[in-house]
Amino acid sequence: MSGAVLVAVDGDADVLRDLGRELRERYGRHYRVLTFTTPDDALASLKDLDDVALVLSGQWLSGMTGGELLSRVRRLHPHAKRGLLIAWGEWGDRETGEAIFEAIARGHIDHYVLRPLAAPDEVFHHAISNLLLEWTEARRTSPYTIHVVGESWSGRAYELRKVLGRCAIPHAFSLADSHEGRALIAEVGADGGLPLVVFPDGNVLRNPTDADIAVATGAPVDPERMEFDLVIVGAGPAGLSAAMYGASEGFGTLVVDEGGLGGQATSSSLIRNYLGFPRGVSGRRLAQQAYDQAWVFGAKFVFMQRAVDLERDGELTLTLSNGTRVHSRAVLLATGAAYHRLGVPGLEELSGAGVHYGGPASEAPGATDREVFVVGGGNSAGQAALYLARYARRVTLLVRADSLGAGMSHYLTREIAATPRLDVRLATEIVGGGGDGWLDHLVLRDRRTGEVETVPADGLFVMIGALPHTDWLPPEIRRDERGFVLTGADLDGCSWPIARTRLPLETSMPGVFAAGDARHDSVKRVASAVGEGSVAIQLLHRMFTAEGLRPRGRPQEPVTALGR
Repeated sequence: MSGAVLVAVDGDADVLRDLGRELRERYGRHYRVLTFTTPDDALASLKDLDDVALVLSGQWLSGMTGGELLSRVRRLHPHAKRGLLIAWGEWGDRETGEAIFEAIARGHIDHYVLRPLAAPDEVFHHAISNLLLEWTEARRTSPYTIHVVGESWSGRAYELRKVLGRCAIPHAFSLADSHEGRALIAEVGADGGLPLVVFPDGNVLRNPTDADIAVATGAPVDPERMEFDLVIVGAGPAGLSAAMYGASEGFGTLVVDEGGLGGQATSSSLIRNYLGFPRGVSGRRLAQQAYDQAWVFGAKFVFMQRAVDLERDGELTLTLSNGTRVHSRAVLLATGAAYHRLGVPGLEELSGAGVHYGGPASEAPGATDREVFVVGGGNSAGQAALYLARYARRVTLLVRADSLGAGMSHYLTREIAATPRLDVRLATEIVGGGGDGWLDHLVLRDRRTGEVETVPADGLFVMIGALPHTDWLPPEIRRDERGFVLTGADLDGCSWPIARTRLPLETSMPGVFAAGDARHDSVKRVASAVGEGSVAIQLLHRMFTAEGLRPRGRPQEPVTALGR
């Protein structure tokens, strides 16, 4: 960390002096701080620097704007965080406001930062600390990072990385014959074979099971009680929202998930259109914070356990994959959905060895200086392509549709168009590909002309469509032809076995609700899933009132929070 650099650029010498002093006094022990009055001097120095963590720039410079300077910084140091410095109240200036909006929309800056007014200015330092935290986590240099060492990118090492990714835990991977891998093996020893997992507290696991990983990170794998008011199946945004609201309102709440936290949201490297996060938030961090919030209110969690059956005989009984039977007055199905498989034999054999289903949060560093492709036309695919562009030599986004805007938000299409090293190929599909132990080529077909082309490829991230995790449900719970759960008005005309009226979000089985991506005709957005999770709790109140029930309440025994 001692070699990392913070750079500040401003044409006002007094402002730059104060800015440099504030940065050195707070961060000088761990970072080098460099200040420049002209963009030319800053760029000349930046070309010779290796490890730049943060660049701050005023907007009005000699010869170029701050946004233009930071855009050039992005090309020199794609990992560095970039902040546009403005004075308090300057956002009201029309020209400055438009410059900020344009720079963010085009990805030239990460966000604006208010210049420090007085020492110490904690508002300023809050912004700087957040940017540095994002930088350390993206570079896998956070002290809370878990390290995985394996003989190859595929096999069990890949499965372990998937488990850690699903648990929303920062982690890094090293090949055993790499410099980092050899150093870790020398430090902890290789007795017991590979892969090995090294935790921040010094604990080492050798070829662990998924349950071993969960226990080592502080996540429970068995329920601490057997009777609840609400059992939630799935710990994605809908499930976590319902857990937080349910526990906060006094319902005894259990969340069960066969993976970990966040669902598909963890594959999003940066969600910029979620309310309350103007700088954006990674799906992993959003899941972490939602888990913390629900846990503090008393929600219980069980990870690495799959729901395998659901019955209703008075109360509801959920059977877990280890045979445990949990009883509840209500169940919320928030199981989410998984990305479609390509079904190309040569590529299916390379899963984990250059071919990945889902986002690049944990695999992006391995794409440095490589040719990488992303398949998909939705927001998640767009976010993945932008994130990979910080690492890869070239990223190509493959979209089956004739227009990028057909399935992607406008702000993402603008940023993609302005991002260097990121190409878009419309009306294109993958029909072949392969490699000798690692992906080395793809075969693409133009859907308009039928022309087929073979292109070199070092990495592929597949983010196309989704199938719900609902095949385990009993036939009493009705689904559409694709397996999405029918609820509320979609079940009008269907029989209903009890006296009270079926509630919105309630399935064809009384007391069983569905929210988020697994529900028929749901809006596939994080915000809508969170909203449905909270609405489900209000419906639970209505159900309890109609049936004359009182919540059992949450347990008081101590629990262990999921490790970072």
